[in-house]
Amino acid sequence: MNTKIYSVDGKEAGSIDLPTSVFEVSWNADLVHGVVLMMQANARAGTASTKGRGDVSGGGKKPWKQKGTGRARHGSTRSPIWVGGGAAHGPKSEKDYSSKINKKVKAKALATVLSKKFADTEMIFVNALTLAETKTALAKTAIKALATGTGKTDLATKRKNAALVVIPTRDEAVEMSFRNFGNIEVVQAKDINPVDLLTYKYVIVANPADTLSILEKRIAPVAATANVK
Repeated sequence: MNTKIYSVDGKEAGSIDLPTSVFEVSWNADLVHGVVLMMQANARAGTASTKGRGDVSGGGKKPWKQKGTGRARHGSTRSPIWVGGGAAHGPKSEKDYSSKINKKVKAKALATVLSKKFADTEMIFVNALTLAETKTALAKTAIKALATGTGKTDLATKRKNAALVVIPTRDEAVEMSFRNFGNIEVVQAKDINPVDLLTYKYVIVANPADTLSILEKRIAPVAATANVK
């Protein structure tokens, strides 16, 4: 499996062989859906909390006697129907939404989404995403050049979730230059996951040789034990 590589100015700069264990995995919607749901659940802070009628201070005295007033009977002013009363069926901070994701399942979901992105021609491989200095203007120029050179014009015009830039290791100049873009996110290869890949339309892979090597190691547990297809 071979694909084109582009330079940062949008020109073709050769080609690269892609590992089949990463980019030739058949689509499995149920697998990806399950992993995405679990990852989103694990990302929940679980800090939302309300006070029930037993947690609100006051309300120890019966508002009025049970009978003879002509009014409805009440036992406490801390009832949920009273102003200042407790919340009925509200969230509690002690609830844990997290769930365990099997390492091999997560790795296969990652390979599945990467394969889908590649099959849908939504991946762009850049030989070296290097910027002369930390400057948003240079990053914007690079994106426009890639959009023109690859024929994916909406890469430069899409206002939300345009691209996920994957770099092999920490690059402060690239990260800082793209930080002002609300529609582009920069992430290291060791940190990408199915949720991020599905959030953004395009995936820009910088320094493909190094980046793909890291991805192969992450997906190795699946490739070594089973046929990922």
